[in-house]
Amino acid sequence: MPAIEPSRARHRSPVKTLLAAGIRSGLVETIHDGAVAIVSADGELIGWSGDIDRPFYLRSSAKPFQAMVAQQAGAQLRSVELALASASHDGDPVHVTIVESMLDSVGLSSDHLICPPEWPQGAAARHTTLRSGHLDRQRVWHSCSGKHASWLMACQTQAWPLQSYLDPKHALQKRIFSVISDLGELEVTPVGVDGCGAPVLRTTARAMALLYARLGSMTDLRSVFESMHRYPALFSGVGNCDAAITTALNAVAKGGADGCLGVALERRLGIAAKAWDGSNAAVEVGAIAALEVMGCLSPTAAHHLQRFAQPPVSGGDRIVGKVEPRLELLMT
Repeated sequence: MPAIEPSRARHRSPVKTLLAAGIRSGLVETIHDGAVAIVSADGELIGWSGDIDRPFYLRSSAKPFQAMVAQQAGAQLRSVELALASASHDGDPVHVTIVESMLDSVGLSSDHLICPPEWPQGAAARHTTLRSGHLDRQRVWHSCSGKHASWLMACQTQAWPLQSYLDPKHALQKRIFSVISDLGELEVTPVGVDGCGAPVLRTTARAMALLYARLGSMTDLRSVFESMHRYPALFSGVGNCDAAITTALNAVAKGGADGCLGVALERRLGIAAKAWDGSNAAVEVGAIAALEVMGCLSPTAAHHLQRFAQPPVSGGDRIVGKVEPRLELLMT
């Protein structure tokens, strides 16, 4: 990996920087601009790159905090269920089985889910499903079905309406907005609509890094951190970057659609990375580069994450390039 040296600065003005560059056959073919923020366990901004106050949507990177709210509202999630509540899962049989069990535990079924019907997100699970003769998408296969199931469990416990649990005016959603706004010290409204139909929350790289610093250090979030760290294949899937970071480090990571990734290093740091062009590969490269700059990667961890740190670019049946980091961090 090319050397990545932190710069020093006395102020926090936005700096336009690159996360990564895609190189094909020796030519820089694509460049990926973005923002990275790093916050210490005590909530202080200690490193940044790019415009860390530009708003974007948390997307699925909000799920660990949404899961915490569901748990506090009475969902009574076991550890494996808390991992699924935080998940963008691949739709493997184990994922589907746990989601169905979550719903059954409160007398509900997948018919109560309002996330769209979908095929499994993971290639292996999707292939198996199609080979098994299934002709129609199902809601329980949606990658967000664990989150939706946890919300239904909380609503059932609180006697809140089930049919409107995705309405921004619903008691559960209002509680989510309040809690995550407080944790990130940034108002998450006005909300948008996520791909699964749920309200999607506004953030910035600065606020998101604070959220993830707190995920790694706050008592109220401890059970979420432990569940995700214990079961990375449940909250994500085998072969995904956020699961790989969680496996390689004493940390949890959670990706979101359109180039969003958060990392919580236990009692150390929160890292937020956003690629403005929505490239998930570029944001993974940038986040791992930030981990390297901060001295968080042992040689073993770096080796484990290499395929995400510099993903190969293929041409025909061979490797003809790579996506490499171009991150320059400013440090306090």
